[in-house]
Amino acid sequence: MSGLWLGSWLRVLDPRLFIDLLLAFGLGVVVLGRVREPRTLWLLRGYLLLVALAWGVQRFANLPLTTKLVDALVLACSLALAILWQGELRRFMELLGTGRLGVLVGSRTSDAFNSGSVAVLSVAAGRLSQARRGALIVVDHGSDLRPEDFLNPGIELDAQLSVDLLLNLFTADTPLHDGAVLVKGSRILAAGVILPLSRQGINRYGTRHLAALGLTERFHRCLAIVVSEETGTLSLACQGRLERPITSSRLHDLLSEALARPAGRSVAKDTPDSRG
Repeated sequence: MSGLWLGSWLRVLDPRLFIDLLLAFGLGVVVLGRVREPRTLWLLRGYLLLVALAWGVQRFANLPLTTKLVDALVLACSLALAILWQGELRRFMELLGTGRLGVLVGSRTSDAFNSGSVAVLSVAAGRLSQARRGALIVVDHGSDLRPEDFLNPGIELDAQLSVDLLLNLFTADTPLHDGAVLVKGSRILAAGVILPLSRQGINRYGTRHLAALGLTERFHRCLAIVVSEETGTLSLACQGRLERPITSSRLHDLLSEALARPAGRSVAKDTPDSRG
């Protein structure tokens, strides 16, 4: 009897078990640390708790029926989360495939937005809106976008962010005005960028709005400022959602709020628009 008791304790004290628990705990901390949206965090915590429960029942309890039921529940929840988070999972696989592990674990580049950058973007967007000049400005605040993330990376600029330069880039009948401008920190990295389009709202939005939605669906640390060419309506896309119509002062507030947080949200207040 004492031999069985000692054997069970030796199995519990197996060094591989502690290594397994340590690695699992570290992975859980990394995953939870990447989530900022409260409801998503609750779902992920519940799922991880369910996985831990399934592991505990399978390892320490001789309960075949309960083990089967818990495993089936974990599988069902995994499929549901895969559907809900298909964009995040796709981004995760892209980061693994390209070896960009620094973005995956949350490292940041030194480029940072400040109140001056927000003011320049707000003023330029307001003037473009008043002139009814179509525009699409992508603001990268932590996604570390690369040329392969776009359908066409456009023309590399690496120029100082300014109102006049943004207005010139979106002047009608110029080669770059139909594409997007990529902004990071206080620099304009590229112009004439062609973005992937979203499949949502195809009948409601123009090309610029679909491009803004498509990029922010895939990269949650990106914002996209859109100016409608037909109506001059000003919009802000964040995490695959649009807030519109907004004023330049409202845009300033939204940019300041979103850029102050690693993963800001926006409220979908959209109305149909015939052109982007």
